[in-house]
Amino acid sequence: MARKQTPPRSFEEALAELEQILADIEGGQVPLEESLVKYERGQFLIQHCRGVLTSAEKQIELLSKGEGDELRSTPMPSAEKTAEEDAES
Repeated sequence: MARKQTPPRSFEEALAELEQILADIEGGQVPLEESLVKYERGQFLIQHCRGVLTSAEKQIELLSKGEGDELRSTPMPSAEKTAEEDAES
């Protein structure tokens, strides 16, 4: 039975709540009925986070478009390269 869920205020809040739900369920001290309620909430939070990430991805795509609507990609520096550059400074 699906319950009306209240969305979190932010992506970070959703992740923190998901982590708490996971810890509670994995701890094994939560009764079965409460575990099911927490599981349902966790599924809702996962879908919420996916939606936020998809939206952010689309926004990044729009911001990254160059002339002619071609996507420009700029590779991120590798961790080794960044460490080498920091050592040279």
